[in-house]
Amino acid sequence: MNDKTEYRVLARKYRPTTFADLVGQEALVRTLKNAIETNRIAQAYILTGIRGIGKTTSARIIARALNCIGPDGKGGMTTEPCGVCEHCRAIAEDRHVDVIEIDAASNTGVANVREIIETTRYNPTSARFKIYIIDEVHMLSTAAFNALLKTLEEPPERVKFIFATTEIRKVPTTVLSRCQRFDLRRVEPDLLTAHFRNIVAKENVSAEDEALKLIARAADGSVRDGLSLLDQAIAHGGGTVTAEFVRAMIGLADRAAVVDLYEQVMKGDIKTALDSFECQYAAGADPVVVLQDLLELTHWLTRVKIAPELAEDGSMAAEERKRCIEMAQKLPMSVLTRTWQMLLKGVDETLKAPSEKQAAEMVLIRLAYASDLPSPADVIKEMKSGNISPSLPVSSASAIPASAQSGWSGIRVQGNTAPVLQAQPQENAVFNSLADVVAYAYKQNDMMFAFNVEKYVSLVSFEQGKIEFFPLENTPHTLAGDMVERLRQWTGRQWIVSVVSKQGGQTLLQQARTNAENLRRTMAQNPVVSAVLTAFPHSKIETIRPKKEAENETESFSYSFDSFMESGINPNENEEDE
Repeated sequence: MNDKTEYRVLARKYRPTTFADLVGQEALVRTLKNAIETNRIAQAYILTGIRGIGKTTSARIIARALNCIGPDGKGGMTTEPCGVCEHCRAIAEDRHVDVIEIDAASNTGVANVREIIETTRYNPTSARFKIYIIDEVHMLSTAAFNALLKTLEEPPERVKFIFATTEIRKVPTTVLSRCQRFDLRRVEPDLLTAHFRNIVAKENVSAEDEALKLIARAADGSVRDGLSLLDQAIAHGGGTVTAEFVRAMIGLADRAAVVDLYEQVMKGDIKTALDSFECQYAAGADPVVVLQDLLELTHWLTRVKIAPELAEDGSMAAEERKRCIEMAQKLPMSVLTRTWQMLLKGVDETLKAPSEKQAAEMVLIRLAYASDLPSPADVIKEMKSGNISPSLPVSSASAIPASAQSGWSGIRVQGNTAPVLQAQPQENAVFNSLADVVAYAYKQNDMMFAFNVEKYVSLVSFEQGKIEFFPLENTPHTLAGDMVERLRQWTGRQWIVSVVSKQGGQTLLQQARTNAENLRRTMAQNPVVSAVLTAFPHSKIETIRPKKEAENETESFSYSFDSFMESGINPNENEEDE
């Protein structure tokens, strides 16, 4: 390392040269080893995965495995290339004439592919196989892919293709169907940390274990990205890599500081939370990364609340883990899910905002404000205990009609829907109103007829044996005839149904909606209902269902909060959008 002219970056210096050196790709290694040992070599392979995961490196190892001849020059294909024969050395040094690497990003046209097709006609110069490694193959044009199809399906016996891509969806299915596909996995942080630990030991560099874990976390599964960060940390640290320096270098917030900030926000202590955020920002933490850390912590707390055994997380210090477990036990699931949704939306807003710092602070303020909101379960308990009193002016109970005082339920915070018609038919099929006709149709399961009468009949007059109505827009042309037929069957007598030009009254559906809206306004004046609406801003009554009056009970109200309990979301959601 002292000779600067020969220095190689870690990503190149420690590039795997054998299958055993590949990190975290056991499935790929096992399949290729079995294929080589049983001489079942495909004519084409395609390797896909994120950047820096080892696609091109794996392609070179495959090329060495297929062309290795052993130290004595007499060996065959092997799962453990010797690394000393002429072919292994030439491939490792990128100078083998029969292993051609092509960058599809700069060779996208059909002319480039035609050159490849022409050269496949000739046998390898010295190696066992002529191998074409095409990197970022998804960059080829449609014409180039089409030109390659026939050769790819039936290549000469001594020709193999190995494709690598980060965008597998952009590769035509006609190409994929002619290749064996391998999906390279993201490398787990624990494996990356162990890999980095071995490298710093070989480099005689002092590195804190926490620093290596931070680098592995920032690499997001990419070995090359992680080695680049490690290289940078070693260079800046003068041979010593500390966790504090790594946090400053990549803009990470200290884990303990993130836990402190989370506790302060959940307690509603916004001043202290903003001060903590300011300290992290001054220390070099990226505002978006801070919010992402809070998101990650929310996810961890939610998982631990569901399955406490998941708390044994080796990547977290014991003291921090203890504090987080206590938080998970105290915070309700509804609060955690609400926090997750607010943070998820906050990260997106922060990325789009002119000032990330200001946007992140507004997210923290909203979180702290939401921490004061009671959960739906708490509101129910408070109402039952009588501790919640309405802050809105309420009229006296005498102003509420007797029908409303008899007991209702089903208050929900959703969109408006029309209640089901409640009219009851006469048992002798004598109809005194249009509502009786509709109710009897529902009883007979004649749903379409009932719906059409309910929605499209603007009634002008109703008498025994005679109905007149005004047709609305989209009224079925057969509705009058259908009414005559149904009424004759149900009553045993002939009815006259006339369509007139005189404007009629509201349809039954319109009447039901009008009555429901009047009832909502009346019920909103009830002291307990008013308390609910006050506790949950921007909420509204959706539906009201009649409840049978209990014996010796003159007034009874029950309330259903299904939509709150199912989602656990912030009832102040509209306010957050502002």
